[in-house]
Amino acid sequence: MAKGPRKPKAKDTSRRRKKKVSVLTQEGIGYVDWKDINLLRRFMSDRAKIRARQVTGNNQQQQTEIARAIKNAREMALLPYNNRITTQRSASRSRDDSRFDGPVPQPSAPPPGMRPTGESETGAPPVGEAPGDGIAPAAGEAPPAGAEDALFEHTAPEAGEEVSAS
Repeated sequence: MAKGPRKPKAKDTSRRRKKKVSVLTQEGIGYVDWKDINLLRRFMSDRAKIRARQVTGNNQQQQTEIARAIKNAREMALLPYNNRITTQRSASRSRDDSRFDGPVPQPSAPPPGMRPTGESETGAPPVGEAPGDGIAPAAGEAPPAGAEDALFEHTAPEAGEEVSAS
């Protein structure tokens, strides 16, 4: 059985990369010290992640030493576990143009459940009470007679007195 003409195989379009040489090999570093922060930062991304062997060019032994040194330095608080990166939002609102651009409206009065006791809807004191009754004297006023006694009615028993359970 004759087969049709063969299609040529697709050429391998990916290029062979030149193997990356490790910084440790280039600089002749034999021991990776966890206190050498400048060296360790070269093996970390901007988000404080340990870079992969393919990126740094380390062999397996070097990568293990680097990872252990970075983890020790993190534990000793010389390096961060992570770096939070914040980005500025653009000024244009392409997704939601219907939003109101302007100052946030402020309520004119507190909600009904948040009013101080003794105050009505209008803000005036209840009928029959003078301003300041039962709360605190207004500026320049003397406290009502007997107010100090009311504050100190419940005092600790004196020495020798028995405490009755009531």
